[in-house]
Amino acid sequence: MIRGPVILLGGGGHALVVADAIVAGGGSIAGVVDDNPACSVIEHKDVPHLGTIKDLLDHSTPTVGPLVLCVGDLELRRRIISTLDADTVINHVIHPSAVVAPSARLALGVFIGPLAVVHSFAQVGAHSIINSGAIVEHECIIGANVHVAPGAVLGGAVSVAADCLIGLGSIVLPGLRVGRGSTIGAGAVVVRDVPLAATVVGIPAKVRTLLSAPRASPISPAKKAPKKKAQKRSARSASRARGRGR
Repeated sequence: MIRGPVILLGGGGHALVVADAIVAGGGSIAGVVDDNPACSVIEHKDVPHLGTIKDLLDHSTPTVGPLVLCVGDLELRRRIISTLDADTVINHVIHPSAVVAPSARLALGVFIGPLAVVHSFAQVGAHSIINSGAIVEHECIIGANVHVAPGAVLGGAVSVAADCLIGLGSIVLPGLRVGRGSTIGAGAVVVRDVPLAATVVGIPAKVRTLLSAPRASPISPAKKAPKKKAQKRSARSASRARGRGR
C-alpha cells in the first residue's frame, strides 16, 4: 500500500495511468511537476501544478512527498534519472490488479500497471515500466528505464538491457537477449537475440535500423563539386602551358 501523497514527475498520458494506480493503491497525488501547466493530469484531475521539471531538478521546487517518474519518452526519462536524488523517489507503484510473485525483485521507482504479471524470480530494474496487461515471465532480467508496453509478453529467462522499448503486444521468445537501447516494434515476434540499439519489426522480427552501425549517406552534388573544380583548374593550367609553349 502507498502511504502519503506522491508527486508525479511528468503530467502526460502515462501520468494519468500512474495516478490511477496510486489512488487505487490507497495513496494520493500531492501534485504534478511538468513543463506544461496545462498537461493532461492538470486537465483531468484536481491536483496542483508544482512547477517545471527543471525547477524540481534544480531544487527550486520543494518536494512535499516522494516522486514517481511519469514521463513516457525513454530518452528524456534517462536524462532525468541521471539527476534524480534516490532519496526522493518512491519505492515502486503497483496497481492492485497486478500480480507480482513474492520472489520477484523490483528496483526503485518501478511502475507495474493494471493486470500486469511479473512472475517468479524475475528482476525489474530502476524506473522501468511494466505496463497494462504486460507479462514478464519467470527469471526474466529487465534493466533500468525499460518500458514493457501494454500487452507485451517476455518469455521465461529473457534478458532486456537498459533503455529498451518492448512495443505494444510484442512477444520475445524464452531465453533471448535484447541489447541496450533497442526497440521492439508493436506486434513483433522476436525469435533471435536483438543487437545493441536496434529497431526490430515484424513476424518474425527483423532488424529495420541499427543505430550502432549508421548507414553511409549518399554523396551529394555539393561534395562532388571540389573534384569538378580541380578538373577545371587542371584544364586551365594545361591551356596556359600550351600557350607558353607556342
